[in-house]
Amino acid sequence: MASFKKSTIVRLRNRLVRAGFRYAEHVAPGRAGRAACDLWFTAPPRMAALPLPEGGTPFEVVAQGHPVRGQVWGDTAGAATVYLVHGWGGRGAQFAAMVDPLVETGHRVVVFDGPSHGDSEPGPAGPGRTNGVELARALDATFCRFGPARAVVAHSMGTISTYLALRHGWLGTERLVFIAPMVEAESLFDQFQSSLGFGPRVRAAFDRAVDEFVGVPVSEFDARVQARHVDPLPTLVITDRDDRQTPYADVVGFAETIGAPLVTTEGLGHRKVLRDPAVVDRVVDFVGGRDRLDRTA
Repeated sequence: MASFKKSTIVRLRNRLVRAGFRYAEHVAPGRAGRAACDLWFTAPPRMAALPLPEGGTPFEVVAQGHPVRGQVWGDTAGAATVYLVHGWGGRGAQFAAMVDPLVETGHRVVVFDGPSHGDSEPGPAGPGRTNGVELARALDATFCRFGPARAVVAHSMGTISTYLALRHGWLGTERLVFIAPMVEAESLFDQFQSSLGFGPRVRAAFDRAVDEFVGVPVSEFDARVQARHVDPLPTLVITDRDDRQTPYADVVGFAETIGAPLVTTEGLGHRKVLRDPAVVDRVVDFVGGRDRLDRTA
């Protein structure tokens, strides 16, 4: 009975929201577009703490005037650095399965939580809000602390944030690994528009609000576009055929566009792929320069 009442309340609330946006299409599209932007960039509830391997040293850096927190392993002289970058709604500890294998192969491993994620404070957008540019700035600040990268391994939205840091920041790396990459945002905005039921006038105001809030035009928040603005690097792309958050066809097209080998898994979805033993082995091999030619994990 309780679950029935809850679902009824949710459906009623959704209908009211859609009705409000349809009405605003005619009387206040600008205000509705800004409201939709606020909804889109509301940070999800922080992912619960996850276990990390022992031996990590906590650190804190400042990105755009706000604390960003993480941990580092294998911090010894001469160790090549690998940065692990989570995506929207994630946290650095999602990469726990990769830490020890990378350290054991002679790497220093750095994980961090982006603004309003994990253990980090909100960024310039304020409490409860953030965006991919803030994540890029956090990566750049972390890079300035630990120096040149052997590789950056990024998940989901972390892909575009990594490209932004390469293009506009100090970040430099020898290799890239993108897992379940978010390829572009515009189709996601289309789905968002459909779910809220707003029309073209609110959508135009929404796009303007997004451009102003993020500082990157909607059309350029695209991994394919950003890749064209950085020097080509050896890159590995990994995705799961059953991933519901990053369409498989988009990832295939992205890998082809940048000329990267694509590893396809099945049955792992968007997040389990990060801790699959075969995927971890593949990432460690690629980071270490032990590339394999086959395209299955």
